[in-house]
Amino acid sequence: MKTLNDFDFKNKKAIIRVDFNVPLDENFNVTDTTRIEAAKPTIDTILAQGGSVILMSHLGRPKGAEEKYSLKHILKTASEILGVKVKFAENCVGEPAQTAAKDLKPGEVLLLENLRFHSEEEAGDVAFAKELASLGDIYVNDAFGTAHRAHASTTIIAQFFPNDKTFGTLLAKEIDSLNKVLKNSEKPVTAVLGGSKVSSKITVIENILDKVDHMIIGGGMTFTFIKAQGGKIGESICEDDKLDLALEILRLAKEKGVQVHIPVDVIAADDFSNSANTKVVDVTEIPDGWQGLDAGPKSLENFKKVILGSKTILWNGPLGVFEMETFSKGTIALGDYIAEATENGAFSLVGGGDSVAAVKQFGFEDKMSYVSTGGGAMLEMLEGRILPGIAAILD
Repeated sequence: MKTLNDFDFKNKKAIIRVDFNVPLDENFNVTDTTRIEAAKPTIDTILAQGGSVILMSHLGRPKGAEEKYSLKHILKTASEILGVKVKFAENCVGEPAQTAAKDLKPGEVLLLENLRFHSEEEAGDVAFAKELASLGDIYVNDAFGTAHRAHASTTIIAQFFPNDKTFGTLLAKEIDSLNKVLKNSEKPVTAVLGGSKVSSKITVIENILDKVDHMIIGGGMTFTFIKAQGGKIGESICEDDKLDLALEILRLAKEKGVQVHIPVDVIAADDFSNSANTKVVDVTEIPDGWQGLDAGPKSLENFKKVILGSKTILWNGPLGVFEMETFSKGTIALGDYIAEATENGAFSLVGGGDSVAAVKQFGFEDKMSYVSTGGGAMLEMLEGRILPGIAAILD
C-alpha cells in the first residue's frame, strides 16, 4: 500500500480528494471542523516537502451550482486550521481551475469549487476526471467518507496517475484501523452492534462472525432477537419480518463459537419522550404499552465484563436512544468501559454515524484508539467489500 512516504513532493502539485462536506449554520459558519482538521496532516506533510496542494471536495447535495453549497463559505475556517491562506478557484474545471492551478507556487494551497456542481462528478465521467487530473502531478485520496463511491474525483481520476497515486494519512489510517479489527486482531475480539435495525447490519454480522469471539447486540435490534425467541417486547421497535433471520444469526454464531450477549434487562418507558415514566424490566417481560429505550443495569454489568476482557473492540451503534438524556446512560456506560479497556491496552475502533456522534457528545473521542470518519464507507468495509476509491489506488 503506497503512502505519502513513498513520494517526493518537492515542486510537485498534489491534487487531493478531501472530504470537506462540513455542516454550516444559517450564516455559513462551519459548525464542526473535524473533517478539515482530519485532512491537515496530509496537507502539512506535502507543504513541508516544498510541494503545493490542490484540494477538491463536495459539499451537500446541490442541484447544479447553488450559492449555498459553495465551498467559498469554508475558506476562512480552512485557512485558520491549515495555517495557510487558502486560495479559491470559482470552478473545479475549465479556465478558472486551470489558471489557478498553473499559478500555484510551492507551499500554497488552492481549494476548487464544489465538485457536485457538475453532474459528471457523481456519474463518474471519464472526461471530467481527466480534466481534474490535468491540474496536478500526484493524486492523493484522503476522503474515506466517499471511498465507497465510484465518483470521478474518488475513483475514476486515479487511472490518469498510473504510478503517481497514493493514500493520504487519514485514509491510510482508516484502512489500517479496519484491518486491525478484520485481519490482524489480537484476541479476544468483541463487536458491539447497536442501532435500531437488524436489516442494516445483516451483512456486517455475517462477515465478522468468523473474526470475533464476542458479539454484543444492543439498541433497537435487541427486540427483534428477543421476540424471535418468544419474549414479550411490549411496544418496543421490532422488525417482524426478520425474526427468522435473528434466529439464524444466533444459530450461526453458536456454530462458529461466538458468544452473543443480548440485554437481559432494559429501561422501559410508557412513551417515546425524555419525560416518560420509566422502570427497569426483564427484557423478555416488557408490559403492553411500554417500550425498551436503553440497556438496564444487569445488562451493563454483563457487557462490562466482556469489554474489559477484550483486546480488540469494534463499536458500531448506540445501546439506547442516547439523544434523550433519560435513555443515554447505557451508551455512556459502554463508552466508559471501552475507554477503560483502551487505557489497559486494547485496540478500540468506533464507526458509524450514531456511535461517532455519541462519542463526540459524551467526550470519548480521545479515549478511543481510532474514531472513523466514514459511516457508509466503514460499514461497507465491515461487510467485506472492496471500496472503489481504495481499489483505484491499489490498482
